[in-house]
Amino acid sequence: MQAQILLTLAAGSLRPLLTRTRSPLLLQDLPAFTSDQLGLRGLALPADLLAGLRPSQLDALRDAADKAHCPCLLLVDSQALDFQDPPKRAAAIDRMKKLATAASRLGCSALGVQPAGTTDEVSIVRTAQGVKEALSALDRYEVNVLLQPGDGAIAAPIGLTELIKRIGGFRIGSLPSFEHAASTGDAEQALRRLAPYATSAILATVRSFSKSGEHQAWDLAKCVEAVRSVGFVNTLCIDFKGTGDPVKAIEQAREQMSGAILAGETA
Repeated sequence: MQAQILLTLAAGSLRPLLTRTRSPLLLQDLPAFTSDQLGLRGLALPADLLAGLRPSQLDALRDAADKAHCPCLLLVDSQALDFQDPPKRAAAIDRMKKLATAASRLGCSALGVQPAGTTDEVSIVRTAQGVKEALSALDRYEVNVLLQPGDGAIAAPIGLTELIKRIGGFRIGSLPSFEHAASTGDAEQALRRLAPYATSAILATVRSFSKSGEHQAWDLAKCVEAVRSVGFVNTLCIDFKGTGDPVKAIEQAREQMSGAILAGETA
């Protein structure tokens, strides 16, 4: 059977439900809600959502995810990491070890991080060396490291792909997003450049929809078509960052992207 794109959920999309004062959605109920209510089969978890959790609580979340057939696939850190200056590099690697430990307990196969301060050739070389050291330190955890676009040289798709090439190895890749791709001025071209390096996932960022159901910030179907055109068959994580009801927006995004995936498979 031909591999196909799987639609999953970036758990931060449901932050309004998780943090509301009245009847909040409990973290351990998140996988079942994602599977049963949203029809999505996997989770990308923001690191800050897990802050302060004990190892036993991470284990319980993994068990709940397995029971709901909605596994934890990706752990994403929003804190930019500096791999250049030796003390900062040591701190970045230490944080990645802690994140990899959490990812391993959750069953996540990948860890998303954002390099900081990549402003020139020297900083790119130092960052590449720092990430190589981090990959070596994380080897026993067996997690892939996915680099998110950031400021400076890696804001452009070609800059991020060049950094990945410098690092090398089979546990390094990219973590693009629809939002970043749109910010370049040519979302489809940016996604076509980055998708071949997206070994695990792409964040399918979602904003608001018009009354007629059109996604107003960028064309979701065209973004799906762009990644499919370069052979992407991994996961698209719906990542709602708009205002209003997240459930309705996620459902609209799911339907539009599912339609685009199906159209591509039958074309």
